Amino acid sequence: MKHSENRLGPRLVRFGTAVAFLAFSWWAVSKGFRGGQVLPGPAQAAGTFLQALATKAFWDHFLASALRVILSMTAAWAVAFPLGIFMGSHKTVDAWLAPLVFLTFPVPKIVFLPVVLLLFGLGDFSKVFLIALIVGYQVLVAVRDGVSSLNPKYVDSVKTLGAGPWPLFRHVFLPAALPHGFTALRLGTGTGIAVLFFVESFATSRGLGYLIMDAWGRLDYRGMVVGILGMSFLGAALFEIIEALEKVLCRWQGARQRS
Repeated sequence: MKHSENRLGPRLVRFGTAVAFLAFSWWAVSKGFRGGQVLPGPAQAAGTFLQALATKAFWDHFLASALRVILSMTAAWAVAFPLGIFMGSHKTVDAWLAPLVFLTFPVPKIVFLPVVLLLFGLGDFSKVFLIALIVGYQVLVAVRDGVSSLNPKYVDSVKTLGAGPWPLFRHVFLPAALPHGFTALRLGTGTGIAVLFFVESFATSRGLGYLIMDAWGRLDYRGMVVGILGMSFLGAALFEIIEALEKVLCRWQGARQRS
């Protein structure tokens, strides 16, 4: 029997309630500023957004942004996740690499944007690299902390059964790291979308960030809202995809919560 929280009906009701609350808040803010002349109301914005969904131009911008952020998060995970496990499971390696991480993690990576553009040019690679760098640090720290906090008794009990490095990784370190990695990746979704908007706001002609800033410069407020809604939809879709992946790859967590 499935848990009530996973049923589609109650989930849709909760999402509908959240959308209604946001729409009401939007309407109140819109009416509060020049009677809706600057910020379109939710009905006008929804109508304009639905019209934009039928245009090729919107999907060109959406797919350009989606490709950049998906490549960034994939690259961040591919590098930071195994490195986090390696650091968390080897005290000597962690002792040497942790100071480097602690010194560089608090530095806002967005300030390196001019340097990244100088090194890698104005193309997509520099944008993907910067987003991956920011999200990768979040995944690395979360996974490293999660593995290093693992109770040593679990490791010792598996070793006493004769397990080598690979079984130890597969049955102990990987299950301990996955939930922390997915949590960091979900948190990194918001960060990645925010940085995506920043890097797309100049030196490019494709992407939702460009769409927002271009419409804002032309005082096309409805077009601006279309870009904002598109970016919100992209972030929410990524968040849901990551959560779905976590449910598939971390099934023991759901079983433990239901027990």
